[in-house]
Amino acid sequence: MDFLYFLLLGAVAGWLAGTFMKGSGFGLLGNILVGIVGGILGGWVFGLLGIGSDGSIIGSLVTAVVGAVILLFILGKLKK
Repeated sequence: MDFLYFLLLGAVAGWLAGTFMKGSGFGLLGNILVGIVGGILGGWVFGLLGIGSDGSIIGSLVTAVVGAVILLFILGKLKK
């Protein structure tokens, strides 16, 4: 069940980040990948800043979305 929660949260976070950065998502698998990698990146960045998620779904989603937005920003800069 935790794995399905992880995938669903990754998909939502990836879709939100894609909406914020590009105006559209990347399809289901793309959204899941961006959200999962973004969640890892967001957790790392928040850890460096001394900010911790409380473990709630909202905290996890915010962390994953922020990380996914950072990831998309970096990828956009590398693409140019």
